Amino acid sequence: MTRRQSGHAAVSPARRRFLRQTAVAAAGWVAATLPASPRVHAAGSDMLRIGLIGCGGRGSGAVINALSADPHTRLVAMADAFAWRIAESLANLQTLRPEQIDVPPERRFVGLESYRALLASDVDVALITVPSYFTPIFLQAAVEAGKHVFCEKTHAVDAPGVHRVLAAAESARRQGLCIVSGLAWRYDTGVVETMKRVHDGAIGDITTIQEVCNTGSLRSLPRREGMTEMEYQVYNWYDFNWLSADLPGLNLVHNLDKGAWALHDEPPVSAWGMGGREVRKGPTFGDVFDHHATVFQYASGVRMYAYCRQINGTTTDISDVLIGTQGRCDLLRNRIEGQVNWHYEGPACNRFDLEHVALFSAIRSGTPINNGLYMARSSLLALMSTWCAHTGEEITWQRALESKQEWHPAAYTWDAEPPTRPGPDGNYPIPVPGVSRLV
Repeated sequence: MTRRQSGHAAVSPARRRFLRQTAVAAAGWVAATLPASPRVHAAGSDMLRIGLIGCGGRGSGAVINALSADPHTRLVAMADAFAWRIAESLANLQTLRPEQIDVPPERRFVGLESYRALLASDVDVALITVPSYFTPIFLQAAVEAGKHVFCEKTHAVDAPGVHRVLAAAESARRQGLCIVSGLAWRYDTGVVETMKRVHDGAIGDITTIQEVCNTGSLRSLPRREGMTEMEYQVYNWYDFNWLSADLPGLNLVHNLDKGAWALHDEPPVSAWGMGGREVRKGPTFGDVFDHHATVFQYASGVRMYAYCRQINGTTTDISDVLIGTQGRCDLLRNRIEGQVNWHYEGPACNRFDLEHVALFSAIRSGTPINNGLYMARSSLLALMSTWCAHTGEEITWQRALESKQEWHPAAYTWDAEPPTRPGPDGNYPIPVPGVSRLV
């Protein structure tokens, strides 16, 4: 049983430091305080040149979203760890959007460090859709190269990565560059309108949040013939903690981000939880769990209960329920009930297109958008959820923020030693609650 935090608890020095750091990133939302972008592209006149880093399914989807969002865009460069993935993605994209695709062989970059060549090319915008381990590295490099960025979640797999995201966001702010996050619900019209009403007090003061992301199993890929261990893990990255941050990093992060948004992105005091690996067992499932449950405890007394599960044949549910002193909000159904009864009746939208509309509109207007604040905070929430289940410990926000735990392969080559390896039976060692510890 954990101690309930009530009232307005004192804020620790480390917590204040993080709030100060992320407040800097928050300034990216206030366009009037930012310098004009060095790359202003007037709508209807200048072409925006896009480079894709990470050519899997989500990357290919992000390109379609981007090209749909602005007709004056072109995909001109692609980078991926695997040549065949570029070829497959490009063939599909050329079928769907041939007039907006111009990626000759010399702008197809292959390898674990292919992002460097793409960022050195003449692209205006980098779409980063890679295994989460690489995201802070590539984001920082893109900003250093002077590129605007769309960056898919989750944005880090350890606390040093979170700090790297914050630093990149601050550098982007100083340069007048845009960073838009793949936490796409913040761009969904119905959800935005519903959240506005929650923030305006339609359900009173929030007391409890329930976040659920229970689905069937996502993909688990068998090893291809001839693959080294590093190749296989990057190829099957969903199932390795150092690449994905487990289920909270893969999918629950969207729910946690909406819960954080409802609470104005205020960090929790601490979290505790549990999880395990009941069904998804065997070498192709790497070292991740198949279910997690986490309780986040806030200084105000609010509790956020977060659940995720990936087990075939079980009940599915993806939902966000906000309970307040005067009512209840079902966020995804865009409905508020209680002293105020309201339901969003506007048109449907494609949130994945709209996040790119926001990005390109900001670039063209010279009023940069910067999602660095909630990118960092929501990523750390996902990491806390993962770490609570892996260790069985209550973890404070301060401890999570200051964790020195950091994943590193021996080198960025296919022959390098990855952070984990299978045992003699082919199975990978998995975290053991009560034994595993957060560094």
